[in-house]
Amino acid sequence: MTKNKYADLHVHTFYSDSTFSPLDVVSCAKERGLAAIAICDHDTVDGIDPCMAIGLEKGVEIIPGIEMSVEKMDAEIHILGYFIDWKQEWLRKKLKEIQDSRVERLFVMIDKLKAAGVNIEAEDVFKISVNKGSVGRLHVAKAMLGSGAIKNLREAFDKYIGFAKPCYVPYTKLSPQETMKLILKAGGVPVIAHPKLMGNDEHIDEFVGYGLRGLEVYHTDHKPNISKRYEKIAKELGLLMTGGSDCHGMGKGRILMGTVRVPYELVEKLKEEADKIRDDPSTHFVCSGS
Repeated sequence: MTKNKYADLHVHTFYSDSTFSPLDVVSCAKERGLAAIAICDHDTVDGIDPCMAIGLEKGVEIIPGIEMSVEKMDAEIHILGYFIDWKQEWLRKKLKEIQDSRVERLFVMIDKLKAAGVNIEAEDVFKISVNKGSVGRLHVAKAMLGSGAIKNLREAFDKYIGFAKPCYVPYTKLSPQETMKLILKAGGVPVIAHPKLMGNDEHIDEFVGYGLRGLEVYHTDHKPNISKRYEKIAKELGLLMTGGSDCHGMGKGRILMGTVRVPYELVEKLKEEADKIRDDPSTHFVCSGS
């Protein structure tokens, strides 16, 4: 029975940039009455196994996922991958390359911040990040806040390290097309995260040609009229609709878990799509261990 079952399909752990451990994440999901959550850490799958183990104990379904960043000239775009086979060795190797580029970016970003009068060190950021390989801008923003250089986390992004701001540094080595292909190869369902933040809806149609399967229609940064817009686009393009809180523990100032929840029927549709992808020889999906 899926009636009255709900899911939050965008949750982070401290293996990327959340303040929540796997135990915190799953416990919070249980407390908030969620039947399922998708673990979508940035460029890492390290949080999936521990969340699954705890999920079994607490009766919360854990959907294996990931969030990856790509860029076009006018936009930073985040792509979610649902039901990926996270144990594939080739995938972990590729993610390690991306994580290494994150660390390289950190040092360049800190040099830019120092030139702008913000004096923090890489070690200040690494102390905040549990998984040094998945160090990100939210960790940098927290280090900036700790140094007294900014009044709040939002200021860090708006003034210094947001997309196209003076101290922003790109790191991704994958194009949108390559990222879609990677997720599909891992048997996952590629979905554009918080499309409003992308800033250009025209990219959606282009990405459908690369294998895009869905849109994160419901998100904490999407007001009802924005969600309606993306519902319409998803229906017109034949895309799945997903939704999630983008919970980072207390990383965004409050616990967002469950503030956006979608009917479990949407999870079932994602599962059906994942099955189709794995049965499609054009995706080159190879089951781990084979």
